Amino acid sequence: MRFDTLSDWLTWQETLHPNEIELGLVRVQAVLAKMGLNNPDFTVVSVAGTNGKGSSVAMLSAVYCAADYCVGAYMSPHLNRYNERIRIQGIDVCDAALCAAFERVEQCRGEIPLTYFEFGTLAAIDIFAQAKIDIAIMEVGLGGRLDAVNCLNADVALITAISMDHVEWLGDNRDRIAIEKAGIARPGRPTVCSDINVPQTLITALSEIQSTLYLINRDYHYELVAQPEFQPNKWCWWSQHHGRNTLDLPAMLGDYQLQNAAGVVMVLALMQTRFPVTRVDIQQGLSNAVLPGRFQIKYIDVHLQSEEATEKQILHIVDVAHNPGSALVLAETANDFVCQGKTHAVFAILQDKDIAGVVAATRYMVDIWHIADLIVPRGAKATDIANILKQQGVTQAIHCYPSTKQALEAAQGMAITQDRIVIFGSFHTVSEIL
Repeated sequence: MRFDTLSDWLTWQETLHPNEIELGLVRVQAVLAKMGLNNPDFTVVSVAGTNGKGSSVAMLSAVYCAADYCVGAYMSPHLNRYNERIRIQGIDVCDAALCAAFERVEQCRGEIPLTYFEFGTLAAIDIFAQAKIDIAIMEVGLGGRLDAVNCLNADVALITAISMDHVEWLGDNRDRIAIEKAGIARPGRPTVCSDINVPQTLITALSEIQSTLYLINRDYHYELVAQPEFQPNKWCWWSQHHGRNTLDLPAMLGDYQLQNAAGVVMVLALMQTRFPVTRVDIQQGLSNAVLPGRFQIKYIDVHLQSEEATEKQILHIVDVAHNPGSALVLAETANDFVCQGKTHAVFAILQDKDIAGVVAATRYMVDIWHIADLIVPRGAKATDIANILKQQGVTQAIHCYPSTKQALEAAQGMAITQDRIVIFGSFHTVSEIL
């Protein structure tokens, strides 16, 4: 074996290709063919989109696990450990399984220069094949058409909310980005879209390849059902041929998670003949599906500047929102939670993101900004972010720090009992906090 430890494998993979991102399927398809995995035995659901795809993967995986199918889930990026990217039955794969899969990829790679993401995608497919899973739920990393995950033919494609992100790779408007997302669909196989404002270009692209499209609010619907006082609200879902009534709300918070869940239930309905699930399976799966860093609420004991007490719990909201679409959803969801005090933002982001757009979406939610340098490749400097805040007309207090940890500590030191702290801007920002 080339390396004995997972960390050595990952460090080496970062040097294997000259570019961090190099879209295209030729390299990964060539290695996949050498591995004999062009047409694996398991069913594939590919999930693309700008926002909500990770949550949708988690929900689909959890429902099928609840129904006792053997399920593999592939997601990226990870928050704390690389192992989080590849899960079987909801459990992260171990270092040994990853190292063995990396070695099998390496033995077939030859001189083909794979990117870090391509290497990991091939390893995930290999691990799923070794485990003889029934279903693989595969999250697209970037775009869709030319993403490494698209080397597999999806039996069903799911496209979540489409927003502006990765414009240098996918295009500078939603119409062009939608075409890239549509690339995960296959002729004669269904596609589900849970974007409530779907671009016409996506509809046209799917029609051209004769992939039947199921649109939210047209082909399937959902509705929040208010319950009597002291009873938790429910929700219902229906399409032309199926219906699910009085379901409990998903464990993941936010109205947008109902939108994601509705798309997931449509996928389940399309797969019902091959992989039957019951209402109980759906209920259990949506109740079990939780992803760190998706509007995650934590109450943390912090030192307060108060004469009454030296330590009390402060509400922390943690979210990986890093583009204007997800930032707007964060702000809208946060507004549903009453805050009697001030909102402190701990914010750090990559420099190639639409920082101005993210700020515009969240500026009215925030009373005090705690801006940090993001100490990773492509990380934005706090001073540059502060300048963008001022250009966007932000007049609230702005404080800059050399790290997210110091920004959080400062926010916690400044907060009083009624305040809350919202931590967002990047997966890297959240991973340093959780």
